[in-house]
Amino acid sequence: MKITELETIPLRLPFAQPFKISQGGDREAIETLIVRVHTDEGIVGIGETQAWRRQGSAELLWSLVRTVKDHFEPMITGRSPFDVAGIVHALNEALDNTLYAQAAVADALYDIAGKAVGLPVHKLLGGECRDRVRIAGLLAMKPTVAELLESAQAFYDRGFRHFGLKIGVDPRQDLANVVALRNHFGDRIVLRVDANGALSYDAALSLLRKLEPYDIDAAEQPIAIWDLEGLAALCRATSIPIMADESVSTDHSLLEVIRRRAATVVQTKIAKNGGMYRVWRLWALASAAGMRIYPGNHPSTSVATAAVAQLCAAWPGALMEGVFAVGVSGALAADVVTEPIVPVNGEIRVPPGPGLGVELDPEAIDRFRIDR
Repeated sequence: MKITELETIPLRLPFAQPFKISQGGDREAIETLIVRVHTDEGIVGIGETQAWRRQGSAELLWSLVRTVKDHFEPMITGRSPFDVAGIVHALNEALDNTLYAQAAVADALYDIAGKAVGLPVHKLLGGECRDRVRIAGLLAMKPTVAELLESAQAFYDRGFRHFGLKIGVDPRQDLANVVALRNHFGDRIVLRVDANGALSYDAALSLLRKLEPYDIDAAEQPIAIWDLEGLAALCRATSIPIMADESVSTDHSLLEVIRRRAATVVQTKIAKNGGMYRVWRLWALASAAGMRIYPGNHPSTSVATAAVAQLCAAWPGALMEGVFAVGVSGALAADVVTEPIVPVNGEIRVPPGPGLGVELDPEAIDRFRIDR
């Protein structure tokens, strides 16, 4: 079997409600790229990446398209889709720091391999360790505490018991939100906070110390990507465990976090970290270092959600209840697969079909693609 074509499908999908994090204004939609890898035997694999554009991600949708079509396609046409490691290595050698573009291509290769042998990807990675994965609800910033509590209650009523709360713009509002959530739910929920690297060291330390009495399970990327010394100092200065997200792109950057003891939790994302092949390597490194693993994603369709779910199914160790299903948990107003992944009672079922276990819906693709 040989690769014959890399097809790119750029999409713009609406959020169900404006999505706000500490960096930038409200987002009305997400730009995501589906890559279909075609083969001479008619088997087609799919993968997904995003043009998320936040700290550590400057990709535009059209730059991703051009990287895949102009550079990656000529390099791997004619190669076997089963040569995942060799292809990923070659792509990275040719164009360094193109993890976002590599992710969709690499995951599509796994999808092909699974379809070729009639097995879900997790069976190829290590076998089935779990068939369902509990997930966290992501609480985007809201104008008022009341609106935040309404959003949290809606998640709770659907069976969610783990929450990631966006912080990083107004420390007083952040504290008020945490106090309100803890007072409302008590110890019935696990609460984590995420500043997306927006705080200065002093502001982060001040806020985290104020949050300590409210049983925060982890504080995600409170300060900038580059400030590993600051993250390490925060680890020593607060009882709240520190999670590295934007600071971790490759295994080299994770190794530096480990060396400096700059975090005890790591979050991975399919697009940010270059797809399933590379994320699995990060999990192995983090596990060896005694770090907790937090499976994440940018808001995405069921395609990228399925990719993380397949990794979770094959992983034999402990995993935190991550926000990798944020898109399918209600953040996005639409999906692009025939049978969307839908959380039930705060968890998702790992797709059991061959490959990633999801298939594109042609009508949805036509509705949301922006290159025609």
